[in-house]
Amino acid sequence: QVQLVESGGGLVQPGESLRLSCAASGFTFSNSAMSWYRQAPGTERDLVARVTAGRTTKYADSVKDRFTISRDNAKNTVYLQMNSLKPEDSAVYYCYKDRDSTSVGYWGQGTQVTVFS
Repeated sequence: QVQLVESGGGLVQPGESLRLSCAASGFTFSNSAMSWYRQAPGTERDLVARVTAGRTTKYADSVKDRFTISRDNAKNTVYLQMNSLKPEDSAVYYCYKDRDSTSVGYWGQGTQVTVFS
């Protein structure tokens, strides 16, 4: 079955960096678009970044020029490099296998990122 396991969250101060990882299994990773979403308490789950199978990327305006999404198809892993973190980046970050013509979407369990002064 499909499994998405996130890691790399934690507590950091403003301006610091974190790299999130999402290890995927149970599907053909190289053929799938992958995304990172985040959800802060009392808010909706919003798209942070997306990378297609062809490595085209898309970012939320709030993270452009600070976050970078990438994928390693040999390791079935998608990454989110987060630089210059701000308190408003604090949220649970979720890995998401995008739905497509052959599959529904799948969510990971989430990893907490907290940026505190």
